[in-house]
Amino acid sequence: MKSETSPVFLPDTKPLDVTVLVFSGASLMCVASTIDPMRAANRVSGSILFKWRIVSLDGEPAMMTCGLPIAVSGSFDASVKGDMLLVIGGFGTSDIARTTFTANLRRAVHHYQMIGGIEAGSWLLGRAGLLAGRKATTHWEDMEEFTAEFPESDIRPDRYVIDGPVFTSGGASPTFDLMLHLIRSRYGMSVALDVASVFIYDEAHTSSDAQPLVSLGRLDDVHPKLAGAIRLMEAHIDAPLTVGAIARRCGLSARSLEKIFAKAVGEGPGRYYLRLRLKVARRLITDTKSPLADIAARTGFSSAAAFTRTFRSFEGKPPSAFRPNH
Repeated sequence: MKSETSPVFLPDTKPLDVTVLVFSGASLMCVASTIDPMRAANRVSGSILFKWRIVSLDGEPAMMTCGLPIAVSGSFDASVKGDMLLVIGGFGTSDIARTTFTANLRRAVHHYQMIGGIEAGSWLLGRAGLLAGRKATTHWEDMEEFTAEFPESDIRPDRYVIDGPVFTSGGASPTFDLMLHLIRSRYGMSVALDVASVFIYDEAHTSSDAQPLVSLGRLDDVHPKLAGAIRLMEAHIDAPLTVGAIARRCGLSARSLEKIFAKAVGEGPGRYYLRLRLKVARRLITDTKSPLADIAARTGFSSAAAFTRTFRSFEGKPPSAFRPNH
């Protein structure tokens, strides 16, 4: 497993020259989490620590999932040289086949010290062969498919992963953490703290923290028993635990756990757990081509028939109705 340290993460006062390749279907928050820390670093330091250009595949504005276009300075050119190439992908990016772009991406690697795949951008790095033999991550919703697609890589559920001259990030918040790590490593703790302060941001995660199915915010502090129960549910989607088993692991009686859920989320732990499993199932239905029988098994149902009955009772329609182009 390759593990050399990229020069961009070593202390240096030189400005970093960054190319940001944005695809339509990306999240505006991922773009902001990439670019705004660089802007803030320049502002708080009073000097040019980062220079960046934003490009798209065809030179046209990239349309974000929220409907806002991102202006670009041109189209992606594999011959342009720089320090970092950051690829921000989103919905639909993983469907880009092995086209001339992936060949261009392989060529571009030789012109940069670091290449990063942000959210679905990790798919493009993988399909260009840049993750072979390396540790990597992607957004938690795509983790299973990503692992199956790239068996030669060590796929991890981490928030972000840096492996030599390649990094991958699971989403907007992990990318902000990654950029702060870059600023801290290269330009010092003082600059990183000032950047975090600009955004009133308290960095509370390390790169290796797992990406959760449910983002609990401050719930770990406010109600740790409830947070612990939800984390247990997340970890046992395919083989559900009983409410009694969850309660015991949390050091509670089943009745106490029922009361906690009823007060905090307005429903019992059993129903919440079932909705969580159906939420995962719905994503697999809409975002993958997995057979319904496989989805049923992966979300803890004994059969496709049992899964379909339960799904219909919650959603009002059978699972097949949620397949794209149904």
